[in-house]
Amino acid sequence: MKTNIATPGRIALAASVIAILALAGCAAKTTAPAAAPKAPAGTVLEYKMPAGRVLTYTNTEEMGQIMEVMGQTVDAHTKGGGTFTFSAKGKKDQNLLLGVTIDDMSVTITGPMGDQSPDMSTVKGKSFDMVVSPLGSEIDVSGAEAITYQSANGTSNVAPGFKLFFPDLPGKPLKVGDTWPSSAAADDTSGGMSLKLGFQYVNTFEGLETVDGMECARIKSDYTVTLSGTGSQQGMDMALTGTGKGTDLWYFAVKEGIYLKATSDGTYELSISVSAAGMTIPMTQTRKSELKLTAKK
Repeated sequence: MKTNIATPGRIALAASVIAILALAGCAAKTTAPAAAPKAPAGTVLEYKMPAGRVLTYTNTEEMGQIMEVMGQTVDAHTKGGGTFTFSAKGKKDQNLLLGVTIDDMSVTITGPMGDQSPDMSTVKGKSFDMVVSPLGSEIDVSGAEAITYQSANGTSNVAPGFKLFFPDLPGKPLKVGDTWPSSAAADDTSGGMSLKLGFQYVNTFEGLETVDGMECARIKSDYTVTLSGTGSQQGMDMALTGTGKGTDLWYFAVKEGIYLKATSDGTYELSISVSAAGMTIPMTQTRKSELKLTAKK
């Protein structure tokens, strides 16, 4: 799986890191079922998106962070999210062709300089096509790179989060307790920075639960992430490195082949080097996010 604005660890991770660098330069709804079905041996998970299927997801994320700048502690808080509709257009080769519409998207950063909220009106209502494998690998998300918005740091695009949207499935029958590794990566060259994110997951099939009337596989994904980047903010060259770890808990409707919801908790330790100022800024971030399916047909 890839973490989300959440995977979840996903849609706004790169965007929020870029936005928060400006501050440095200036100084998935869960109800436990009454009875869960017993998981049979050999549960098979596969995305199923027959032409005409429409799925709408809502994503929310909150992040707190603490920086040490010239001996002073600087706190910031980021809140963001969005609503995204995926419309199945049939197959492309052996993969799934999806039309994606950004119904809503927002991010607000509260820090020493007050609130910063990029104008996201330019992305609302915009659409692009993406290609996803039946096991959740995002094969082509290039269309999202043309959907851009302006922030204090320059022009950014929405592609990074969609490169990490769908959890990866194992491609083999599962029994309760089975584990499998997965990985994901995304590059982002927007907002004046060039960022690289790499995720490593250990996924565990914990069992089956009935959620919203569907029999779902419950998967726990423990992950680690590495981040690195270089660029310029407000005329100053910067370099960023960091690591993180956390846990995603996500649900996949077995019969329907639908990614249903996910929650994520993570902690990140980052370091920003500002060469012109001759200083290094340590940063700690804590993240909580939720993604859930809000409509389907």
